Amino acid sequence: MMRKFKRMLLIKIARLIRGEKNVVPCIISGGTKIVGQIQDGDIIHIDGKLEGDISCKELVVGAGGMVKGNVQAKSLELYGELNGTIKVENLFIASSAKFLGDSVYKTIAIEPGAVLIGKCANYQDDAQKKEEDLHLVA
Repeated sequence: MMRKFKRMLLIKIARLIRGEKNVVPCIISGGTKIVGQIQDGDIIHIDGKLEGDISCKELVVGAGGMVKGNVQAKSLELYGELNGTIKVENLFIASSAKFLGDSVYKTIAIEPGAVLIGKCANYQDDAQKKEEDLHLVA
């Protein structure tokens, strides 16, 4: 028993020295409704309803989850419903998902059966469009 405790303590010390943190996700459970913004979150898992904008590192909208608002994240996994705009690096839309809005992403994966209504643009496409718009203005 003491060996396990010492080993666990040494692992925690090593993680602290390397700068690693044990990140606990924020979970909005089913049956919960939140109206407001989430800013600078780490990992957020939504099974309830959120009306407002989200800015975080990783967002998971569960099969029963619903978001009405704009999302800016490094990674988004959508299993439920999202109504708004998305700006992410990695976007995954599951077959159970329903997405209404526009998205800008670096990588995207969409499972067959997913509902997607809106515009999709790659970061590169978006950057080229802005560059073209600047040329048109000049």
